[in-house]
Amino acid sequence: MDTGDHRPVLVYDGRCRICVREAARLARWTGDRVRLASFRDPAVLARHPGLSPAACEEAIHLVDRDGRVSRGAQAIARALALRPGLAPLTRLYDVPGVARALEALYALVARNRFRLGGEQCADDACRVHR
Repeated sequence: MDTGDHRPVLVYDGRCRICVREAARLARWTGDRVRLASFRDPAVLARHPGLSPAACEEAIHLVDRDGRVSRGAQAIARALALRPGLAPLTRLYDVPGVARALEALYALVARNRFRLGGEQCADDACRVHR
């Protein structure tokens, strides 16, 4: 299904407060060159069959217009590179050791995101899970 919006898609966890806040910040920093989509919306995974719920639980994903998928800190760097003014800064990701450190930090925050930021729900459903 074609949404008519051909920007790269940043797939994040719409139930995680940190993820919601930081995905919105990333969209602003890219000059809205990415479209945000929560993997909690079943239509999102249907549109991107290369993504699984398990993979999306672990990391943010950027799906380029050509279908190429990146995840974690690399997805953030690639999203920021879409903004010409930020693209030179994102080359730091390619410096030996930097990507590994950023991915480790990203994984640590991702594993603890609900403990750090809590859940965001449209209704009181989150309280049921506590």
